[in-house]
Amino acid sequence: MSTRIFVPGDSSALAVGADSVLEALRADAARRGEAVDVVRNGSRGLTWLEPLIEVQTPTGRQGYGPVAVADVASLFDAGFLRGGAHRLGLGLVEQHPYLAGQERLCFARVGVIDPLSYDDYADHGGWAGLRRALEMTPAEAVGTVTDSGLRGRGGAAFPTGIKWKTVLDTPASQKYVVCNADEGDSGTFSDRMTLEGDPFVLIEGMAIAGVSTGATEGYIYLRSEYPHAERTLLAAMETARERGALGPDVLGSGRRFELHLRRGAGAYICGEETSLLESLEGKRGTVRFKPPVPAISGLFGKPTVVNNVITFASLALIFERGAAWYRDFGMGRSRGTLPLQLAGNIRHGGLVEKAFGVTLRELLYDYGGGSASGRPIRAVQVGGPLGAYLPESQFDTPIDYEAFAALGAMVGHGGIVVFDDTVDMAQMARYAMEFCAIESCGKCTPCRIGSTRGVETIDSIIAGRERGDHVELLRDLCETMLQGSLCALGGMTPFPVLSALRHFPEDFGLTPNGHAVAA
Repeated sequence: MSTRIFVPGDSSALAVGADSVLEALRADAARRGEAVDVVRNGSRGLTWLEPLIEVQTPTGRQGYGPVAVADVASLFDAGFLRGGAHRLGLGLVEQHPYLAGQERLCFARVGVIDPLSYDDYADHGGWAGLRRALEMTPAEAVGTVTDSGLRGRGGAAFPTGIKWKTVLDTPASQKYVVCNADEGDSGTFSDRMTLEGDPFVLIEGMAIAGVSTGATEGYIYLRSEYPHAERTLLAAMETARERGALGPDVLGSGRRFELHLRRGAGAYICGEETSLLESLEGKRGTVRFKPPVPAISGLFGKPTVVNNVITFASLALIFERGAAWYRDFGMGRSRGTLPLQLAGNIRHGGLVEKAFGVTLRELLYDYGGGSASGRPIRAVQVGGPLGAYLPESQFDTPIDYEAFAALGAMVGHGGIVVFDDTVDMAQMARYAMEFCAIESCGKCTPCRIGSTRGVETIDSIIAGRERGDHVELLRDLCETMLQGSLCALGGMTPFPVLSALRHFPEDFGLTPNGHAVAA
């Protein structure tokens, strides 16, 4: 009888040698006459322990990691195929402290199942949400999303139900569902982990959106830097067609929904929904004027649902277990859970899915284990390169859309990048402006020109040239960008700049009250 072992095929594990470890495992098993059944699963999100090898035993899945090729022989010697003790042993994976305290809804299957097994997905609750949606009228289905309190997980946090209702109520001969999988924010990888570890959950979520709003065609706009996710998605889509979850007769309902994948070209601006739509149509990725919003006139001028991967991944459980069940997670107007990604100078980087309300301090220390350098954490940036920098005094802020907005910050896609006390925050503010200048689509003057002038102004402040005047100029420039930019790229670049000025004035040669230090 063979022993089932799980070797992750996720990019994070591949990057640290998972394929080589797998070859060594197979070779050693053959040499020792051990029968093994290998499953390439996704990552559990404990990235500092990758490659994390799991063994199915009568008591559960025993974990070992991080495993290198040089460790394989000693693992066999220790009897790891029967859960034997080893210095890399982690015990039952589900009981690991990093996982045990999480509320894994979107990520319930990631790292657990074979990502490309239709039956494995179904055995773990897959397709139940879509079947439930097919039993509802479109109005009932959209009402379920509204009642759940789900908000878009891509950054703007717009109520998903309102967007869907607009698409449903807008008459059109053709409607579309578009998934923004152009995950470009710094420190973010939850979309990639979902696509590589549980692709059917995205397919199911998009199909639910289609049957709920009357859309019959869907497009996944995938980041070009995700080749492993692309291969996994294409294989999963083909399997879904063969098994009837996509196509002209979705799960025998007589309703049609087809799905297509398109690869992006590496432009950060195409993470903005209207630029994404332009790119999908074969045009240069530039921002569209609004109104009309995409829900009324989107892809090819038709009503279009545009949501990101995690938004769609939330839908299967909402429909399977009900809006009230999902709404019980979270706080205030922030309902459900959010996969939070810990990156940067952090000891235990990885993915933590928690209900809204967990604090930054809990994430940084209870899960992240403090900084990787061992030095004090000075600042964190939440929400990607346009997110505000938060100082230690704000680490007790709960992860909540309104709580962050009150600080002039945003939750965004849930990426958290950590910096210790050696960081130069004036240089980080400069980087924000430079990033905007590089990535701007060029359509509006405040973003295109403002970011370039912003870099020059910060350089003058750092150099000590008429520092007081240049600080005042920088603040005025940020106000112009905030109020006058066509989209969030220019409109939110001031967030990291102003927060760095506010919380870390000494790095700019300023006194605590923001005045230039006397020469």
